[in-house]
Amino acid sequence: MAAPSAQPVLQVSGLDIAYGSAGNPVHAVRGLDFELHPGEVLAVVGESGSGKTQTALALMGLLAATSRRSGSMLLEGCALHELDEAGWTAVRGRRIGLVSQDPAQALNPYLRIGRQMLELLKCHRGLQGDAARAEAEAMLCSVGLADPVRLLKQYPHELSGGMQQRVVLALALLGKPALLVADEPTTALDVTTQAQVLALIRKLASQTGTAVLLITHDLAVVRGVADRVLVMYGGRILEQGPTNEIIVSAGHPYTSGLVACAPGLDSVPGAALPSLLGQAPGAGNWPGGCPFHPRCPRSQEACVGQMPALEPVSPGHLRACFNPGGVA
Repeated sequence: MAAPSAQPVLQVSGLDIAYGSAGNPVHAVRGLDFELHPGEVLAVVGESGSGKTQTALALMGLLAATSRRSGSMLLEGCALHELDEAGWTAVRGRRIGLVSQDPAQALNPYLRIGRQMLELLKCHRGLQGDAARAEAEAMLCSVGLADPVRLLKQYPHELSGGMQQRVVLALALLGKPALLVADEPTTALDVTTQAQVLALIRKLASQTGTAVLLITHDLAVVRGVADRVLVMYGGRILEQGPTNEIIVSAGHPYTSGLVACAPGLDSVPGAALPSLLGQAPGAGNWPGGCPFHPRCPRSQEACVGQMPALEPVSPGHLRACFNPGGVA
């Protein structure tokens, strides 16, 4: 696991993303603050609608035109929140790489793998000819793909889902980005391939120094992969800290529920897994106070009227809860 360096790659402060009219805004992300260091993997965890993907889209400059964003996003000192479209075009693929959910949609089905990789190298690094081809072959090898010469001549549909996702990862890393955004990168893969791709992301982050923002709804996938975990719900951070500490001693009822819902090696086959009560209402329907309070088994009066502040529990571990406890 990566040890945090003095200077973060990414600094996000007060990020707020809203839709709708200014008089009646629908907040998808509310007051998000976090940092990410070189070689570090930060997992952003939460149910659908919690604000994870909106955060990733903001970092890529891909929010819908109807959105309103405030707050700051600094990537190696570059103010992403001040970029125009030309600025974002220069950043995407070069300083920020993206690995999306569905590799089949991320790859152009009409172009050979080699054509897609060589065009990226020409655009972002000015490499052409034999130098570009050698770089592409080396990157395919680095993501665990054999026979890169043959692979460069193939079309995406000739590859398995796991191979496609490794190609997408290779494409994302070709520009030598400072930040890699991996948005649910294993959703379309089988369990065995999921583990392989996540282990590869962890390995490449350590070897290249690329910082990784891993978006996932599944807390179980972050074990052994992420250095830190940031738990989101209702567009807010409810808890964040070192991965092992979050999983072993989660104190927020929402984090505890996510931990309890994840199957383990000691799970009894066929037995029902614990589940969180109710469903996340989604943007526009979040209640006041702590957004989790309608589903929380430890809710009290203060939770209804006020959002608790993120407060330190231990070094690097923050929690927003009036009535914390142990893992459920």
